[in-house]
This record gives sequence, structure tokens and C-alpha cells, in this order.
Amino acid sequence: MFERNQKTIFVLDHTRYFSIASEEYISMDFLKGKPSAHSSAGGSSQFSKSLWTCACESSIEYCRVVWDLFPGKKHVRFIVSDTAAHIVNTWSASTQNMSHVMNAMVMVGVPSRSMPQSSDYSVIHGLRAAIEALAEPTDEQSQAMASGIPDDLILNEGRVICITSARDNTSMKSLEDIFNTVLIQQNVLSATPPKKGLGINHCHLVILNIVPLGIDSMVTNRNLLEISPLLDVEIHTVGAPDISYKLTHLILDHYDLASTTVTNIPMKEEQNANSSANYDVEILHSRRAHSITCGPDFSLPTSIKQGATYETVTLKWCTPRGCGSADLQPCLGQFLVTPVDVTSRPSSCLINFLLNGRSVLLEMPRKTGSKATSHMLSARGGEIFIHSLCITRSCMDEAPSIADGPGGRVNDYRTSELGQLMKMSRMVPLKSRDPAAPNLPRRLPRYFPLTTTSTVLFHLQRHLSWLPHFLHLLVKEMDKQDEVRCQQHIHELYKSASRGDVLPFTHTNGARLKPHKAKDQYRLLYRELEQLIQLNASTVHHKNLLESLQTLRAAYGDAPSKSEAGTANLRSFTESPLSPERLEAMSNVSISSSTNSNSLLKASKRRMSNCGTRSLLDIISSAERSQSNKRLDFSGRICTPIGQIAKLYPDFGNKEKDAAAAAAASGVGVAPKE
Repeated sequence: MFERNQKTIFVLDHTRYFSIASEEYISMDFLKGKPSAHSSAGGSSQFSKSLWTCACESSIEYCRVVWDLFPGKKHVRFIVSDTAAHIVNTWSASTQNMSHVMNAMVMVGVPSRSMPQSSDYSVIHGLRAAIEALAEPTDEQSQAMASGIPDDLILNEGRVICITSARDNTSMKSLEDIFNTVLIQQNVLSATPPKKGLGINHCHLVILNIVPLGIDSMVTNRNLLEISPLLDVEIHTVGAPDISYKLTHLILDHYDLASTTVTNIPMKEEQNANSSANYDVEILHSRRAHSITCGPDFSLPTSIKQGATYETVTLKWCTPRGCGSADLQPCLGQFLVTPVDVTSRPSSCLINFLLNGRSVLLEMPRKTGSKATSHMLSARGGEIFIHSLCITRSCMDEAPSIADGPGGRVNDYRTSELGQLMKMSRMVPLKSRDPAAPNLPRRLPRYFPLTTTSTVLFHLQRHLSWLPHFLHLLVKEMDKQDEVRCQQHIHELYKSASRGDVLPFTHTNGARLKPHKAKDQYRLLYRELEQLIQLNASTVHHKNLLESLQTLRAAYGDAPSKSEAGTANLRSFTESPLSPERLEAMSNVSISSSTNSNSLLKASKRRMSNCGTRSLLDIISSAERSQSNKRLDFSGRICTPIGQIAKLYPDFGNKEKDAAAAAAASGVGVAPKE
């Protein structure tokens, strides 16, 4: 409910050190008057901002971005520290605006160089006040407390950004220790009555150590480090002219923002209205504007701006147009936008162009080399938004074909048969039922190949007139008469195989298959038929039919193995052709008309061969036996008669034999014992 970035407090060091120049000189042309000490002969003057001015401008620009993108939702406070802590604004909405902060900063002014060097001038006063400010509830937290939510359940986290200048790492360590100690003390005060504010669940302290340009600092940079369960600290040393880039980089992570640079914006030259040039404008917005748009076919073109350390996404300007409903129809989301350099002429021209009711489309390159319109800039109610457009298939597009599967185009789905199966599976409640009426169980097929190339049996039912009725009998509750009919059909199949008749596959172009190919067809047909009967064998008649088929397979030289019978029960009737096993079979099967029969044989043979002739246990056992035959057997087992136990080390502990063995090894005889 209350995120860490809901509260941000800037603590600005207002000591004497911040009155010195940043050593980055800005040229300024003048028309009249005498040249100054820093002026050149060409009629221009140079001046340098102070460290205080650099810190104020960059921190105020930070809060401008926050208030532009999160109006009324995120809060920023300022505290100036010298001999005491000076509160610039509060959490109240009346002081959370640019005019209030800038007027207060004007009243504070640049630190005087005549300030005495005293220990009373310290940034520690501001850090103490920042912790107390974190304990103060915002308007939203006050409303939650008024609604009856206990104070312990209200999450209170915040971030403190301290802009100061320290001598070395030891001084930074003392600042961290003091801040952590005061944070713990504040939580103790908040927990003991009378309570003084909310308890602080967690605080993120960012210390920016700024120095003039060209000055080396003895303070080293440090990434985010957990000091305690309540405090995380990170330290950055940066030159005063680059502090604005550093804060822009930090704000991207603090508020989950992204930078986008609109390139190739045509603008007329200020001096010559007849000519135009292309300019770039950098804007900030929510990171989701890019994440919800990009798909696997797109890559974000990124670059690093000169002087900055963060990446910006470069999108190309397209022809502007009026903001119509057709452009916003495939919109995935809209997010507020604010320019990085609000005072530059290109940013001002782009803002005015959008506020006048125009919209701008932005292009993103594809991986294939083409481009796609991915975003759109437009204004609504005086605010500028970036719209993330749908560049992939949307819900308003025509539904994809069923043939467009993840493994490529699949053209042989059994769509009509699947529709019939769904109709058979439909259950309709009856209005009234006779209690004396018997229950009529409905049986559904447990084996259903999804494609024609993955089955032999269902592929032939279009060409054998008796086969559809035969398959229907296998699924239903079979009686003796049905069993006799099925037996007749199976015997007719056996007779056809004995005569060498070729199964009527489609698109064989009249070419007669070789004898061994025809034999493979019947073998695959028998295997799939046996698998189907096993899955539906619920009556005695089914079992009799299964035994008869197995007898015929044995007579045909294709007796089923144990492993084949076991794996048949693992087949699901929703077996997908897009499984790895099917994909391998489909990749080697041609769907051309001339080779349809051979392709069907290859796919079915590869599917049936996975059953194997041996189980995994048989393979492992045979491997162990082959390894054991290569090793010599234990001598104790060889010398010991059957039924007796072999004794390990029989001579162990016999001193006479041990002495004899030692003497034999040294060549010295041993006298016999008297």
C-alpha cells in the first residue's frame, strides 16, 4: 500500500564549502559594458556555478520529474542543514509543488563565504531531522490510521538523499553510524507511549559526495550495502557539473522509470525559418511502456547519452497526425511523460506541438530488419502520455488457424473426428428421471490420435467400409454377437495379409508396395489395434477378442512382448503430436501426396518402436551380468564346499606360521619347538 518511494527527503549541506565554484565555466555574450576579469577579447564573459547551485538545481529537477509523473501520489521534502535543520516543506499537499520549494530556496540563498569554520555547521542536523520527518505520517497514512488500521500494520518506509561533501571514508562511516543510531532511537520513541509518529520499517540512505570539477576525492564509491535490518546505504562521489546526470540515473531505479529519446524530430532553425534540422528530445516515463510492448521479434535500440551513465531507448519520429480512435484501438497502456531538459528549445517545441492536439507515432526496429509503429505520443487534458501500441497479434485480430501450431504448420489434424468426440462427451441434465429405469453407462474412447499421420488404424477407416463400425463396437459394451462380428473382421484382415494384399492408403499413385513394406503395414496395424482393445478391455468379450488378436499376431510372426503390453496402458487418448516424440516423427515424415503411405509407415514405426523388445530392468540386468562375468570369482567361494561358510584369513593369529612366513621371506630357518 505504501511503497518505499512514497517518501523521499533531500538533505542539502549548507555549509561554507558549498559556496565555492564548481569550476565548470559557462560563456555568456555581452553587448555593453567593460569586460570582466574572466571575459575574453571576443566580447564574452564566463562564470561558474557554486556547489550549492548545482545541488539545488539537480534536486529540484528530481522532484519535478516525480511530481510530473506521480501527481499527488509520491512526496518529496527538502531539509537544509547548517547550524540547525531548516524545514523547507512538509508532507502536506499545499507545500508539495515547485513554486513553494523554489521560493523557499531563494530565501535560503547561497552559503556565505564568511561563515566561520565551526563544528556547529554540520549535515548531521539535517539527517536527524530527516529521520523525524520519516516518522511523520503523510495524508494517506493519516487516513489509514483514522480508518482504524493499527499503526503497526501501516508500512512506513522512505528514502533519504543526502548531498554533502566528506573528507574521506572515515567521515562517511561516522555519518552512517550516527544515522543508524538515530534511526533506532526514533523507532524506540515511536513504540513507547506517548507515541511520537510512526515506526520506520526501513530506510534507504543515498549519500552523494560532490566535489568541484577536476578535484580528486578520497571517498570511494560503494554500491547498496545493508548496514542493519532497518538501513541500506549507498555512496556516490560525483563532480558538481555531473550531479544532474547522476540523479537522473538514480531516479530511474527509484521509481522504475525508463528513458526514451525521440530522434529525427524536424524543426525549423531559430535564425533561419526557411531551413530545418533534426533534433532529439529525451523523455522519462514508466518502464512498463516498453516491457508490455516488446515481443520476441523486437529488440529495444538503446544508446548512452554523452555525459550520462544510463541507457536510453531511441525511437524514431514518424509523420504526425491527428489523434484518432483507430490509433488508440490496439493500445496496451498509457503512461505520463515528462522531458528530461524541460527548458531546452527542442523539448519546448515538442511539448507545444503535442498540446495543440497533434499526435506523434514512434517506430521500433524488428529483428528481421523491418520497422513497426510501437508507441504514440499524445496529450489529454493538458498532460502528455506515451501510448504503448500492440505490435503483435491482438484480441481484435482474426483468430489464428488451428494449423499454426508451435512446431510449425500441422495440416492433418482430425478436426471433424474431434468435434464428434466432443458431441459424444456432452452431458445434458434430464428434467425428470424414472427411479426404476436402469443406469445406462456411457463409454468414451480412451485412445484418440490427434493427427492422421500418427495413426494407421484411424487413417484406414475412410477406405475400409467395415472399419468404422468395428471401432464403434470396441468402445461400446460388447456382447457375444458383437464379439463374433469383430472376430470375423480380424480373420478377414489376416486372410488379406496372407494373400499379400496392400492396405488401401491414399495417394500411392498406383504403385505397388514391396512385400516387406506391405508386411510392415499389417504389423503396425495389428499393434495399434491391440493397443486400442487393451485400453477398452472391460468385458470378457473384449478379453477374448484380445487373445484372438494376439494369437494371429504370433502366427504372423509379430508376437507382442511384455514391455509392449505394459506401455500400452500408459498411452493417453489425448496423445499430442506436438510432444517431443511426435515432433521427431513429424520432422522426418513428408506430407507430400506421392509419399504419404511411406511417411505414415515411418511415423507409426518410430512410435511403436519406442515400446522396445526389452524392458529397462532387462537391459540393466543383462549389463550387470556381462560385467560380473569378466571378473574372477572370490577364491573363498571357489575353495569352500557348498553349504559351508568360507573363513576369511584362516592363518591370521597363528604365530608359528607367521614366523615361518617371515623366515622364508628373509632366507633364515626357524628351529622347531621342543
